[in-house]
Amino acid sequence: MALGGGGVVLLAFVVALCLCATRAEPQLEVGFYSYSCPAAELIVKEEVEKVLQDDPGVGADLLRMHFHDCFVRGCDGSILLNSTKGNTAEKDAQINADLEGFDVIDTIKEKLEAACKGVVSCADILAFASRDSIVHYGGTFYPVPAGRRDGKISRSSDTSDLPPPTFNLTQLTKMFVSKGLSQDEMITLSGSHTIGVAHCPTFSNRLYNFSRKASTDPTLNPKYAGQLKKECPPRSNNEVDMDPPSPLTFDTSYYRNLLDNRGLFTSDQTLMSTPATAGRVRQFASNSVLFKQKFAAAMVKMGKIGVLTGKQGEIRSYCRVVN
Repeated sequence: MALGGGGVVLLAFVVALCLCATRAEPQLEVGFYSYSCPAAELIVKEEVEKVLQDDPGVGADLLRMHFHDCFVRGCDGSILLNSTKGNTAEKDAQINADLEGFDVIDTIKEKLEAACKGVVSCADILAFASRDSIVHYGGTFYPVPAGRRDGKISRSSDTSDLPPPTFNLTQLTKMFVSKGLSQDEMITLSGSHTIGVAHCPTFSNRLYNFSRKASTDPTLNPKYAGQLKKECPPRSNNEVDMDPPSPLTFDTSYYRNLLDNRGLFTSDQTLMSTPATAGRVRQFASNSVLFKQKFAAAMVKMGKIGVLTGKQGEIRSYCRVVN
């Protein structure tokens, strides 16, 4: 049926309204707090630098915290919420049992509330703090798009969305793709293991009773396996550096370790299991600038997973509890 002149005008008006509605949908943006809280990012950076002077390793926890937050329910600060009567929160799930740094976020939030009450979300604090930690260790600075709002739900059962250290390449790829991240971005983000520590139970399956044919994982460098066994006697919960050559430096040592079969987790060494992924590992191992640039880009993309914006969620007054 043909439209008359009035119909054409009406149709054009409706289309324009739809386009405006689409464009008006809130999005993350760099400099989100430029007017509402101009000092926000500086306050976060100063507090991160201050705490890293006293506890040099906690920046790795802040980075891991942001990752674990984004993969579960999106980047909404849900990992920061405390358990309540009848509900075990994400932070108390087994996979997060050794995660530290929650007090750091509390301190930052307190400073921001004093400067700009009710403005900066806990989810954005995590994004800023992880970026500043990366830079502190020697990574590349990158602008963080902000405007995330805080979620109100945190359930330990949802942490099944986090990749365990026992995953192989196929499992890892599938999980990252389900979050909108490519296999290449998975390989890139795995480079975060260039800083931080791990507890023995997370990889002891590779050292003892690995299979019927081998007590130790045959893909593990024998000399490295011997070193790990000294640091991790059976049933111990000791800590070891994930990247022994440079545990507090954001560099490409992690990828060089993989080339020598010194990946700590199964999920690390599996990056060498296909020609294509091994090729990317070799490229990163020899090109620090490329790795750091791609890592920064992957962090920005990861930081947009499932975000709440506009009037969704809330801005928590205290990061551990909903308002």
